[in-house]
Amino acid sequence: MSRIGKKPVALPSGVSISVDEHNVVTVKGPKGTLTQKVDQDITVSIEENELKVERPTEQKRHKALHGLYRSLINNMVIGVSTGYKAEMEIVGVGYKAANNGNVLDLSLGFSHNVYFVVPSELKVTTAMEKGKNPMVTLEGTDKQLVGLVASKIKSLRKVEPYKGKGIRFVGEIIRRKAGKTSGKKK
Repeated sequence: MSRIGKKPVALPSGVSISVDEHNVVTVKGPKGTLTQKVDQDITVSIEENELKVERPTEQKRHKALHGLYRSLINNMVIGVSTGYKAEMEIVGVGYKAANNGNVLDLSLGFSHNVYFVVPSELKVTTAMEKGKNPMVTLEGTDKQLVGLVASKIKSLRKVEPYKGKGIRFVGEIIRRKAGKTSGKKK
């Protein structure tokens, strides 16, 4: 049996889950509401303060879906109760970040500024402190959406391995390369 799939999902206080007849799971919490369509073969049951996901057979397809849907529902519960956050720093001389509502204005060393429209489900904030790298913070309830938007922003200026300039997640370790060595070889 799937080790992830057989773990019950604990429901924190303030979070409610409902499953309709079309196998759509709706999770409501203090931060918002999320829905997820579950495959018709997988059964979702709610007992006391726990949600259990069960599969009908030991088929490979059912085993894969069992763990998948348990993880997706768990991510939804965490999202509506505590939320998800992605913090990125922009490293490079003259690189800047600002936001006007949900429009992110990035100066990344191109001949023009890059404007990135963040979906309305997410909250974006920027910080520019003297002596520190500019920071971009994304917050939201949907883990998939936060990760997708963060990776799209990061792809606007990938970190290069020689000087380490570009957009990176806070705490991300970048493998650096040695530059060319000058001088004659004997």
